[in-house]
Amino acid sequence: MNGAERACPPRVVFGPAADSSSPGTRPKMMLKLLFLLGVLVCGSQAALQVSISLNKVELSVGESKFFICTAIGEPVRLEWYNPQGERIVPSKRMALHTETSRSRLIIYNAIIEDAGIYRCQATDAGGHTEEASVVLEIYQRLTFRDVQSPQEFRHGETAEVVCDVISSPVPVVVWYYQDKEITEEHHSRFQVLANNNLQIHQVTKADEGVYRCEASVEARGEIDFVDIAMVVNVPPVLSVFQQSFNATADYQESITFTCITSGSPDPVVTWHRKGQRLEPSEQYIFARLDGGRSMFTVRNIRQGDGGAYTCKATNKAGSQERELFLKVFVQPHITQLKNVTAVEGSAAMISCVADGEPLPDISWRRASDGQTFVDGDRSQDGRFEVRGRHGKSVLTISGVKLSDWGRFDCEALSRIGGHQKSMFLDIEYIPKFLTNHTIFYSWEGNPVNISCDVMSNPPATMLWRRERFTISAEGTANTRVHSSRGKSVLEVTPMSDRDFGRYNCTARNNIGVRYQEFILAQADVPSNPYSVRLSAVSQRLATVTFMKPESHGGVPISYYLVQYKEVGSQDWRDVRSHNVQTTVVLTGLEPNTTYEVRVAAVNGKGQGEFSHTESFQTLPIREPSPPAVHGQRGMGKAYRLGLVKQDDGGMPIVEYIVKYKTDKEEQWMTKLVPGANDFAMLQPLQWNTRYEVEITARNVKGLSEPTFYQFFMPQKPDITAESLFSGLGLGAVVGLGLGALLLLLVLVDVSCFFLRHCGLLMCITRTLCSKKTATSGKGKEMEEGKAAYLKLPLKEENGKESLKPDTIEIKVHSDNSIHTKPDDSKA
Repeated sequence: MNGAERACPPRVVFGPAADSSSPGTRPKMMLKLLFLLGVLVCGSQAALQVSISLNKVELSVGESKFFICTAIGEPVRLEWYNPQGERIVPSKRMALHTETSRSRLIIYNAIIEDAGIYRCQATDAGGHTEEASVVLEIYQRLTFRDVQSPQEFRHGETAEVVCDVISSPVPVVVWYYQDKEITEEHHSRFQVLANNNLQIHQVTKADEGVYRCEASVEARGEIDFVDIAMVVNVPPVLSVFQQSFNATADYQESITFTCITSGSPDPVVTWHRKGQRLEPSEQYIFARLDGGRSMFTVRNIRQGDGGAYTCKATNKAGSQERELFLKVFVQPHITQLKNVTAVEGSAAMISCVADGEPLPDISWRRASDGQTFVDGDRSQDGRFEVRGRHGKSVLTISGVKLSDWGRFDCEALSRIGGHQKSMFLDIEYIPKFLTNHTIFYSWEGNPVNISCDVMSNPPATMLWRRERFTISAEGTANTRVHSSRGKSVLEVTPMSDRDFGRYNCTARNNIGVRYQEFILAQADVPSNPYSVRLSAVSQRLATVTFMKPESHGGVPISYYLVQYKEVGSQDWRDVRSHNVQTTVVLTGLEPNTTYEVRVAAVNGKGQGEFSHTESFQTLPIREPSPPAVHGQRGMGKAYRLGLVKQDDGGMPIVEYIVKYKTDKEEQWMTKLVPGANDFAMLQPLQWNTRYEVEITARNVKGLSEPTFYQFFMPQKPDITAESLFSGLGLGAVVGLGLGALLLLLVLVDVSCFFLRHCGLLMCITRTLCSKKTATSGKGKEMEEGKAAYLKLPLKEENGKESLKPDTIEIKVHSDNSIHTKPDDSKA
């Protein structure tokens, strides 16, 4: 190379630099530059040389690589060109880092299209270029793209298990199942497709499992595999044990539907009604049991719960559903029944409407007499008739009477049950007067109540009239009106003869008006009683009976006045009857005496005439009648005889003579009992013995006939707590308990007195001793020499002797009083 060649543009060398300038050339050129300004530019330029760090590179898809291009000389620009000859512009996948004589090309995530020759070109200031190149070969490694596992297929369809694998060159794919290669000659339903997928005809649950897709590239000795789980989904199969159910509404009943399902995966069972899915609630209960059983319970069944229910089983392979039916029987229920009001003599129609499943039959019952009417019935008098259809029944009553008033029961009945309701038939009628007592008696100055009693519906208004004049509610000087529901009382106080006569009572309601006339007549005293008779006459008593007078004078009799006296006496004694009884008992009569008696009736007007006078004589004094006796066992060996006095013969009984003996003895024992007593106590008696008793009553006239009586004394009882207290009353038992408690307290107090010098007795003793000590002088006690001193150790509560001043002085005086004082020897 001569100087002329060096002055020309430099040449580009590929690969490492081929030549280097000799060491002696450069100083010469520098000297020339110093002296030759014209060749300054040519002398400052060196020859360009370009090299790339690699010549040939193999890169797999997805890998990244960088290449370094180095230029020797004085380049002004370094540029890279892709295999298509286009200048490389920096991007996301290709990056350029260029310095003055150095440039780095980075290829990220290489793809197949990136393969080819890449050139690095250097340009100097004179526009001369040199370049170097590198060959980039890109291959595809074995790659499984988006292979899904598991892959699911439906039973019976043609399954295609996808194994998407790529490489360059194209890989060889082999399928394995249960560690055995799948070949078409051994597996007629299996076929490996051109796209390397495995096809299985009419796939079954038995084909389910893990399949291996193995790919290999022989040129590179590369091999890889992926395991794919294949799942075969079987559509649901649904069955039911029972398809129809019956239930009764409003009886808190429950019905459970059961569906049995199978399939893969396990089906999800849902229940539907009227196109809506049912959700769990208080009424709907869902349960899933082993064996694919799904249970659905409907609780508290009501009428609206009847109809079709759908059991639906669903999984990935499909769904199946079955209908089940619930027939709800409904208790009869009366929905319409109202009270009815009718006017007497008109017609009444009573309607009763009921529903239920099945539709009930309706019948009627009259509560007053229990008579029953059903559809098509007609009463004998033709007034009652029943017609009904489709759950409605109408009871028609023609010519309504007051006797039809009251309750009617409507009963709806079916084979499921029955329902009954009641209505009330109210009858309106014209006022009716309830009494025929229209004559009242009174006398001047005596008020009388004239009562007008009316029955009516609706209630009537009532007025009183006197000689065409209406008596106001406030009344007049001698009349007053007292009104209440259905009753009006006219109080009249006659002042003269003009107040006696006719009075009119008018009753009116919206049905009609009625009148009733009353007569106020002057009253008189009663007539005389008659048929006076005497009976049960004894020494002291007599019974008077008589007949009522024929006329009570218009005013009720208040009582009867019975008068009696001894014959020859002028003083009548009065006895009034009890109310209006026609029997009067006379008491306090004298024996063997003749009396006269007469009777008069008394009413509000006054006393009537006396009856005819009757005479009678009391009986003379005689011996008393035998007493009546009843017995009762007493306490222990005693027996109580109850004495019931009979006729005393006209004189008081002085005493009872009681004789008694055993049935084996001959000698009687006698006991005298005062006549005022009503019992006799016999004691002591013998156990297990029969006794005979003879009782005689005595008055001043003599003895009565004896009364005989027998009784038996039982065996001697065992003395137990039960026998001791069995005869005692509650008060006696409580008294014994209190006495025992009091005795116990006394014993405790005495023990405290002697052992611990305390208690109630000790307090009493100290009080008495203090009083006596104060009254008697100390010198006298010394002279008498009757006081003794004892020193006793003090004891603590636990019985040990105390370490403190431990003695007290007890002074026993001649009067047995005790006085204590502490020992002062230590003082």
